[in-house]
Amino acid sequence: MAGLATTLGSGAMTNSNAEIGDAACIMAIGTSTTEAHPIIGYQVKRAVRQGSKLIVANPQEVPLVRFADLFLQIKPGSDVALLMGMARVIIEEGLHDQKYIDERCENFDQFKQSLDEYTPEFVSEITGVPREKVVEAARMYAENDPASILYCMGITQHSHGTDNVLAISNLSLITGNLGKPSAGVNPLRGQNNVQGACDMGSLPNVFTGYQKVTDDAARQKFEKAWGASLSGEPGLTHTEIFDAAYKGDIKALYLVGENPVLTEANASHSIEAMEKLEFFVVQDIFLNETAEKADVVLPATSFAEKNGTFVNTERRVQRVRKVIEPVGEARPDWLIVSSIANEMGAEGFAYNSARDIFNEMTSLTPSYAGITYERIEEEGIQWPCPAEDHPGTQILHTEKFNTPSGKGKLMPISYRPSEECCDFDFPLILTTERSLYQFHSTMTRHTEGLDELHGGERIRINPVDAEKMGIEDGDLVEVRSRRGKLQVKAQITNRSQEGVASLSFHYAECPINQLTSSALDPVAKTPETKVCAIRIEKA
Repeated sequence: MAGLATTLGSGAMTNSNAEIGDAACIMAIGTSTTEAHPIIGYQVKRAVRQGSKLIVANPQEVPLVRFADLFLQIKPGSDVALLMGMARVIIEEGLHDQKYIDERCENFDQFKQSLDEYTPEFVSEITGVPREKVVEAARMYAENDPASILYCMGITQHSHGTDNVLAISNLSLITGNLGKPSAGVNPLRGQNNVQGACDMGSLPNVFTGYQKVTDDAARQKFEKAWGASLSGEPGLTHTEIFDAAYKGDIKALYLVGENPVLTEANASHSIEAMEKLEFFVVQDIFLNETAEKADVVLPATSFAEKNGTFVNTERRVQRVRKVIEPVGEARPDWLIVSSIANEMGAEGFAYNSARDIFNEMTSLTPSYAGITYERIEEEGIQWPCPAEDHPGTQILHTEKFNTPSGKGKLMPISYRPSEECCDFDFPLILTTERSLYQFHSTMTRHTEGLDELHGGERIRINPVDAEKMGIEDGDLVEVRSRRGKLQVKAQITNRSQEGVASLSFHYAECPINQLTSSALDPVAKTPETKVCAIRIEKA
């Protein structure tokens, strides 16, 4: 791919959280960092106080804009045009790092030729950003070294999300901003231990540490350790599982730590799929909306009731220690799974603790091989850490990239519009976001104090659109897409640009993913939840 195999494959930051505060320039694209990642948002604000330049590219005027030197209010789904347009300006003005490109990159000539498509006029028309602002952003990013790019699901949750990430990689590579302090490509994880789950092989095409199931040597290693025959074919992604269940190809589902009734794109389709299952098990810490549909619910423990490890967004493996005994019949996830396996007569599940599982995993995972419970007793270690005398890796790609040549490959990318488009019946775009006061879909809705701060949702509508539709602040409106409808109160605000409305997904009372599109990125299979054509009417 683009030479960022670790970043693209695992969603891992190339650099570390604390380095962000020392960047000379930060580009935050597709992320409302101070709302979704307030600790990292603090590092961004620290950098700004120290004189760093801040570029914010987002369809919404998010709170981070208050600190920005430059705000690019792009149209939803236009990220590739903006990023490739910036790359064209950088190369045309000689602001690229030719020495870095010659030494550490490949495919530059083909990449440069591909930029012919991204004329200033084309980029401005697609993004809605004036030409002079695109030029200013390109110069600001290229001339202030080191420069760091932060992104989140506003980049990935598109039918061209992989292209978006590759375009970010291109921009970082041509300016020499990979493999050095306070620079890099830094995707921000949406929940704690999402990084750890991916590291442990929760993706359908890899074992632990992103060892591919199609790699014969890797597969044989795990077969020998587990005494089992393993498939060399990648499995199904999250969205594909629900499609298969809907078609009847999957009869039973064991769901752990998910609430797809609220979080899955085109949720009505997923709900229908769950209802067609012959047997449905949910394992969670709460009886959430999805668990209510299950045949069996297995109560799991929260972080405070178990021992183990979490991995944060900067690849840091950290200890988690039990503070209280499990409440009621709740058990740690590993113990539930092991107990079921043992009852079924399976071999290889005779674990006595999370530590036993961790030790087995590190013995099979080169990037974790040097990490032990003793070494992370006081402070976590960042992978890759290949040996016990290795300090861990703060910055990825300092010497070479994880490609056959060891060089970063610059990728030509043609602009593709979003799969979901507006028309006469659905003239507005709905995009999704998060609230500072709520966390995902289940956990914080059980906390009264947070509900007092932000206990209900409103759809954010631009004043120009609201006037056209005869909608006033506080009106109850019906929001309808090609897949569903819901009712919610309106908030008239300049946070939303004209033609775009937004909702967060935290609230069961406002299940916005019954509206969103499940059109998939062809590579990552991520659904296009950030672009949804809607119409809004007074209820």
